[in-house]
Amino acid sequence: MFFSQAGARPRMWEASPSEHKKWVEVFKACDEENKGCLSRENFKVAVVMLFGYKPSKIEADAVMSSVDPNTSGILLKEFLDIVRKKKEAQLYRNEIRHIFTAFDRHYRGYLTLEDFKKAFKQVAPKLSERIILEVFSGTNNFQE
Repeated sequence: MFFSQAGARPRMWEASPSEHKKWVEVFKACDEENKGCLSRENFKVAVVMLFGYKPSKIEADAVMSSVDPNTSGILLKEFLDIVRKKKEAQLYRNEIRHIFTAFDRHYRGYLTLEDFKKAFKQVAPKLSERIILEVFSGTNNFQE
């Protein structure tokens, strides 16, 4: 993928105070037994409440495997970090989708070489056509 090759990464994102408060409220609502941590099932409910989808078994396994084994679930601090990272990834995907849509002038769902060249002429007018062709074709010879 071009963005990962170019070194683009999601930027650190900070939740607004109201969003942070919402996350804490969701954590507390899902911590049914007031243990101060979320079980696997309670974590899934929290994700549904915040993101509108039920996490897959793989996602839940990955989260639970990262939890301190000395606790009986996901602590608030860990939960807030997980939610922040999920929100960052969501915003990054939306940004990429927005950029792609701006380049896909004919709304085809894909970019032609001509679309790609026009886009790069706008954002990097001095970039050589050879580099643009290499990026488009996925070749990794980026030496100018």
